[in-house]
Amino acid sequence: MKNNNATRTFAVLVSVFFFWGFVAASNDILIPVFKDHLSLSQGKSQLIAFAFYVAYTLGSLIYLSMIKFFKFDLVKDLGYGKGIAVGLFVSTLGTLLFIPAANLGSFNLLLAGLIIVGIGFSFQQTAANPFAILLGTPETGSQRLSMAGGINNLGTTIGPLLVSFAVFGRLGEGEAAVLDITAVKIPYLILGALFLLFGGIFWRLKTDSFQEEESDEHPESAPQKSALAYPQLVMGMIAIFLYVGVEVATAANLPEYLKSQLGYQTHEVAPFISLFWASLMIGRWTSSAAAFNVSDSQKMVLRILLPFAAFGIFLLVNILANKDVTPFFPYVIMIALMIVLDFMSKGNPARQLLIYASAGIVMLLLGMFVGGTLGLFAFISVGLFCSTLWPCIFTLSIKGLGKSTGQGSNFLIMMIMGGGFISVAQGSLSEIPSIGITQSFWVGVVCFAYLAFFAISAARIFKQQGIPLELDKSAEH
Repeated sequence: MKNNNATRTFAVLVSVFFFWGFVAASNDILIPVFKDHLSLSQGKSQLIAFAFYVAYTLGSLIYLSMIKFFKFDLVKDLGYGKGIAVGLFVSTLGTLLFIPAANLGSFNLLLAGLIIVGIGFSFQQTAANPFAILLGTPETGSQRLSMAGGINNLGTTIGPLLVSFAVFGRLGEGEAAVLDITAVKIPYLILGALFLLFGGIFWRLKTDSFQEEESDEHPESAPQKSALAYPQLVMGMIAIFLYVGVEVATAANLPEYLKSQLGYQTHEVAPFISLFWASLMIGRWTSSAAAFNVSDSQKMVLRILLPFAAFGIFLLVNILANKDVTPFFPYVIMIALMIVLDFMSKGNPARQLLIYASAGIVMLLLGMFVGGTLGLFAFISVGLFCSTLWPCIFTLSIKGLGKSTGQGSNFLIMMIMGGGFISVAQGSLSEIPSIGITQSFWVGVVCFAYLAFFAISAARIFKQQGIPLELDKSAEH
C-alpha cells in the first residue's frame, strides 16, 4: 500500500516539474521578442534570464529569513505538499503581471512578473527535489529525479512553440508571421490558472508519512551540524550555479547565434530552442529507465527506446505546429552517442557527471570551431549532456547530510541564480567584437570543466567521510 501511495504521490509531484520547464524554456522566446520590439542589446536582453533565475536566490533568502526571524520552516512545519502549494500560489501572483507587461510592452513589468514566478518556483523546488528522492529507495533517487526531469522537459519542448504561436500567430507562416507582443500574456495567464488549481491539490496532499521517514534517514548525523560544514554541499552549490548557468546560457544565446551566424529570423528559431530543451527530455528519459519496476533486460531495452520516443514527441509537436522536421533527422546520431555514454556511466552519478561534462566540452568546441549544421547540432546537444546533471549534482551534494538535508536543499536551490549570471556574462561577452556570439560559448566550456572536477572530487570526499557511493544495481551491465 505504501509503495502504491508513493507512486500516486510521485505522479502528482511531477506536475510542478512540467510548470518549471514550460516557463524556463519560454523565456528563450521572450528574449529575442523583447530584444527586437524594444531594440535591446544582447546583454540587456539576457536580463530576462537573469531576473527569472536570480529570483530563485531571492526565494531561498526569503525562506531562510522565515526560519531565522519567524522560526518557521515552510517544508518542515507545513510538510512537502503544503510547501509546494505555497510556492504555486506565489507564482500565480507573478503571472498576473504579464497582463500589464504585455499590454504596455513594459520590460520592467515583465521582469517583475518573472521574479515573482521564480520566487514561487524556488519554494516549490526546495520541497519537491528532496521529496522526489524520498519517494522510493535512496539508490534510485537520482533516477527518480531524472524521470521527473523528463516531465519537466516535456514542458520545455512545448513552451517555446506555444509562446511563439501566441506572439507570432499561426506557426509556419514564415515571413508573414506578425509580432503581437500583447499576446504574450495568454499562455502565462493559463499557467496562472493551473498554478492555482494544482496549489489546491498539493495543499490537500497527504505527505506526513514520507516526512517522518526522511528525518530518520541518517540517524548518525547530528541535527545541529550546519549543512555548510559538508564539503560535498559547498562544492555542489558551485556546481549547481555553473550547471544551470551553462544550460540556460547556451539556450538563451542560441537565438542570437541562429540569427547572426546562420541567417534565421526571430520567428524561425522556436523549433531549435524546442529541440535544445527536448534534448534534456531525451536524456532524462534515458536515465529514468532504471527507476521502472521491470527486469534488468527490460530496463536495458527501455534505455535505448525511451530517448527515441522522446525525440518522436519533439518531432510530433513540431509537425502539429506545421514545421518541417526533416532537417532534424540527423540529430539521431547525437542521441545514439548519448545512449552509449549513458551505458558507460553504469548508474553511478559521479561517473555520469564526469562523462557528460566531458562530452559537453567536446560539443561546445565542435560548435565553435566547426560551424554549419554540425556545429549547430553540437550546440543543441549540450541539452543532451546537461540532461541528468541536475540529479547527479543534487544527489552527490546532499548525500550524507542527514537531518541537514532540507537546509542543504535550500542552499542548492539558491544557486539556480547561476542561470541568470552566466547568461548575462555570455551575452555581454558576445558584444565584444573580438569575441562575438560564437566564441562566447567558451563560457560554457569553463562551466563544464568545473563540473568534471566536482565529479572527481566527490568520490574522494565520500571516501574520507566513510560514505559508500552506491551504484544503482539495476543499471549495471
